[in-house]
Amino acid sequence: MKQLLVLNGPNLNLLGIRQPEFYGATTLADVEDLCRQTGAALGAEVTCFQSNHEGALIDQIHAARTTRDGIILNAGALTHTSIALMDAIQSVELPVVELHLSNIHARESFRHKSWIAPVAVGQICGFGPAGYDLAIRALLAHIEAAS
Repeated sequence: MKQLLVLNGPNLNLLGIRQPEFYGATTLADVEDLCRQTGAALGAEVTCFQSNHEGALIDQIHAARTTRDGIILNAGALTHTSIALMDAIQSVELPVVELHLSNIHARESFRHKSWIAPVAVGQICGFGPAGYDLAIRALLAHIEAAS
């Protein structure tokens, strides 16, 4: 059974409350349930983690090196600022799918630059919570193709 880690970064604990015009009414608990259900339906175990702290996300990425087959990362605003997250992903040599609920390329210009994209196998953005389902499917397909 494949082991996947879904990481959610800063402010994603406020899903369903914060800027619903961008992020919708779905809560983080709803997203995590969706991820576990999608994973189970596809024969994968999904573990979810959220933190507002960059170092905690980096610690999770490092720990995944020997315990997970891949990572889905919604780094929130850290996407556009964190070279440390990029370095952590590059260091563990696991496939990572970058995910965003909103279309970061249709928003403010500072959101167009991603430090995660150069080290991710792909990016999914703009599909709201359905993006998590897409990301799990894409990551599992990537892992299978690489085997």
